[in-house]
Amino acid sequence: MHRFFGLLRKPAPSPQPSPRRGEGTNLRLASGLALCLLLVAPARADKIRDLVQVAGVRSNQLIGYGLVVGLDGSGDQTTQAPFTTQSLENMLQQFGITVPANARPQLKNAAAVMVTADLPPFAKPGQTIDVTVASIGNAKSIRGGQLLMAPLRGADGNVYAVAQGSVVVGGISAQGKSGSSVQVNISASGRIPNGASVERVVASSFAGGGDLMLNLNTADFTTATRIATAINQAYGAGTAQPLDGGSVSVRGPQDPAQKVAWLGAIQNLDVQPGDAPARIVVNSRTGTVVIGSDVRVTAAAVAHGAIQVTIGEQAQVSQPAPFSQGQTAIVPSSSVQVSEEGAHMFKFGPGVSLDTIVRAVNQVGATPSDLISILQALKQAGALHADLVVI
Repeated sequence: MHRFFGLLRKPAPSPQPSPRRGEGTNLRLASGLALCLLLVAPARADKIRDLVQVAGVRSNQLIGYGLVVGLDGSGDQTTQAPFTTQSLENMLQQFGITVPANARPQLKNAAAVMVTADLPPFAKPGQTIDVTVASIGNAKSIRGGQLLMAPLRGADGNVYAVAQGSVVVGGISAQGKSGSSVQVNISASGRIPNGASVERVVASSFAGGGDLMLNLNTADFTTATRIATAINQAYGAGTAQPLDGGSVSVRGPQDPAQKVAWLGAIQNLDVQPGDAPARIVVNSRTGTVVIGSDVRVTAAAVAHGAIQVTIGEQAQVSQPAPFSQGQTAIVPSSSVQVSEEGAHMFKFGPGVSLDTIVRAVNQVGATPSDLISILQALKQAGALHADLVVI
């Protein structure tokens, strides 16, 4: 009977398994670690292609001489630029036209120009490159002109491209009969997009055998070591070896096709470059000051004041006394005043950062010229721990 009633009772809920000792702590630690990983910013890493250049893979400068014709009276004045007339006569002789010896053509629609271009690496015959055209005479403008065929030569004297086309000028100038003129930008130079055709291939050492040399854009021993380490981790020990702070030697495949793909993969590797040196760059002509983030100064007090000199000129009339037979004259009167304003003193604590320096200088209202003087004085006092570069 008791057994029967026991069967009719509602079964008790099954107890939930209690966590073992330490499981709750481990769970909280795992959650905290995941949160920390989300909050930590990734380290700054750059591609190797942005840090180095492959030795032998570079552009080459080209230069040539030519004539721009079709100008609207804004060309060279031949009396002051006789080489323009001589160039035109030499060109006409190639077409069978002889200019009489006693003839002096007065040209206004032609201008002598220099043509320059950069020949990119691996450029092949038939490809086009941009050229820059600049007047070397007294032409007022080459807007709307047409550059005649001009060979472009390299440093070895060989012709590597031929330029020709319509000149595109971004500036404009206008002058009235009274002598008033208006000029916006420069109208005596312009560009010809795709204006030159490549005619010769520049020999490159990339396709040859031997190790490749990676030259760092900014020499740094730490960056060179990290580049070699990243390459060795990806392709095995001994693949790359840093030679100095500015170059890394890399051993690669001898097959040119494999070398291209292999070098492309190396350039995509991520490398964290070394910290930039503490440096301050000052442009004394424009007043531009660039301060690096690692610049530090020791404890120093700086007082900088502006001395202002004011000179005033005022004309006074000197009137003679009555019946003195004198004459009325104008006598200049000068007044000179010297005042010193803005004499502020501020103090730098030991090891202050860039933000503190900028904030202290801004509070006293120092101009860029004042900042240059302050930085130079701090460098001479030995309180500035950075390289001061004046350009």
